[in-house]
Amino acid sequence: MNLEKHFLKDIRSVSAEVLGGGLNGEERVTDSDLPVSVSVYLCCHLAAGGPQTHSQMSGRRVGFCLSDKKRRRMNLDAFIDFCAGHGVEVVEIDLTQPLVPQGPFDVIVQKLSDVIVEAEHDSQSQQLLVNFQSYVSAHPSTVLLDPLPAMTQLLDRFASYRIMSKLHNSLLECCICTPPYLEIHSASDLSSIQQAVTTQGLSFPLLCKTRVAHGSLSHESVQYLCVLQMSLIFSAGSLAGIHPPCVLQSFVNHGAVLHKVFVVGDRHFCVERPSIKNFPSGPCERKTIFFNSHQVSKPESSSDLTALDEQMPCLPPPSSEALAALVRELRVQLGMALFGVDVIINIHTHTLTVIDINIFPGYEGVPQFFSSLLSHIQSVLDKQATAGPQATGSPESRQTTGGPSAAPTGL
Repeated sequence: MNLEKHFLKDIRSVSAEVLGGGLNGEERVTDSDLPVSVSVYLCCHLAAGGPQTHSQMSGRRVGFCLSDKKRRRMNLDAFIDFCAGHGVEVVEIDLTQPLVPQGPFDVIVQKLSDVIVEAEHDSQSQQLLVNFQSYVSAHPSTVLLDPLPAMTQLLDRFASYRIMSKLHNSLLECCICTPPYLEIHSASDLSSIQQAVTTQGLSFPLLCKTRVAHGSLSHESVQYLCVLQMSLIFSAGSLAGIHPPCVLQSFVNHGAVLHKVFVVGDRHFCVERPSIKNFPSGPCERKTIFFNSHQVSKPESSSDLTALDEQMPCLPPPSSEALAALVRELRVQLGMALFGVDVIINIHTHTLTVIDINIFPGYEGVPQFFSSLLSHIQSVLDKQATAGPQATGSPESRQTTGGPSAAPTGL
């Protein structure tokens, strides 16, 4: 079976059959080959092999702690069946019930973003979070993917953008950069904001994003809708309409193409998505554009905001070497294994530009996600066994707070 058939088989089916062999390099799977509406670049950088044999995996228990929406997007039921074929028991953790009787767990895979955000103002969510943290602290041999402190910093765009801003210095040879940005901490007079935009080297148009990078999904709250809502600001006068705390980021023309990099441990996948079209550089009298970030970058997205007004040559795809270096650096900086990175290619300089980092993304359009995730779970458990009973086995499993040391730029 050739390489392309391997990809297509894993995309079209979530059967429990192991796809043989580790892959290196990059393979393009075109729209005509796939039952999805996007082109997929697969960039796999991993140790040899997929999931281990049934006997090696047998008896492992993996807990999943996800919101209902995340559970559906991941198709957790299918993953449970996939794992069962490798002798791995997947348990859905109920945070409202005592955790000890639900265990023990070799690994817990969690996305508690909703609970973390709600805990800021809801006592019940606070107690759920305390209970979960107490269980993890009392069971140090359980590997947590990913650690709560690491996840918490990505919920705060002030923190995540400071990490992004350091990439230029740590990845000089790869020509990776991030757009200039400005933190707006609280309401300030318009002239102060305008002056800070100029001082920090931002240029119009500007993207405005909320500080909180995730909102509660449980009640379709106003907070969640606000988090999804971003704006494109075209003039200094329109800055009067921003609502701090927020981040202002220079918009970079990129040919309406977004490259979403999905990371699963040592593997990463790059999927092409629609994005915002090009706009003339510099201030103009155009009214502020408000948009839903999820809707714009969905695989099937089609709107005036993503339709180019001009014909332009296709931009080169991201360098596989640069993406690999970016992922390696971010894994170290974040201490995480399950995250996404949004990157674009500057139409003028062809520079790889990082514009956002996401917690445990949806992995839509990613081939071999199930086998990659199971393989990573096995690899961290193998490292744990090799290191000894007191080790947690991988950088992303440690319960420590990382984070940037760079000084913030903002008001």
